[in-house]
Amino acid sequence: MPKVTVIVEYETNEGCDAKLVASLRDHARRTLQEEPGCLRFEVIRPIDTNGNPIGNRVMVSELYASEAAFAAHKANPRMPGLQARNAPLLKSRRVIPGLSLDVQVVDDGIQPEDLNAANDG
Repeated sequence: MPKVTVIVEYETNEGCDAKLVASLRDHARRTLQEEPGCLRFEVIRPIDTNGNPIGNRVMVSELYASEAAFAAHKANPRMPGLQARNAPLLKSRRVIPGLSLDVQVVDDGIQPEDLNAANDG
């Protein structure tokens, strides 16, 4: 079953950037604590090609174990209150859901050719 990824792009009203970042960071922390199906929740400050933060812009990147986990996130009882508190801070909000195409890396441990005395533990 594919993992579900969500990217949300926010444009804040002038002077509301810090409040939105604080709200999203709290939401990310609580989501990771409360929802076992949430595998990643990052709050991101976009930058320009020179590495400078882009004003009034914030993004989040979320990863859920399955579509059911993402559905549970959307049904979290905190969501309506969060959206109501954040609405006055926002000029726009764009949600981009998708299916993760990540390649799963398998850790096969130490390979025989890599064994040496330094690996003794």
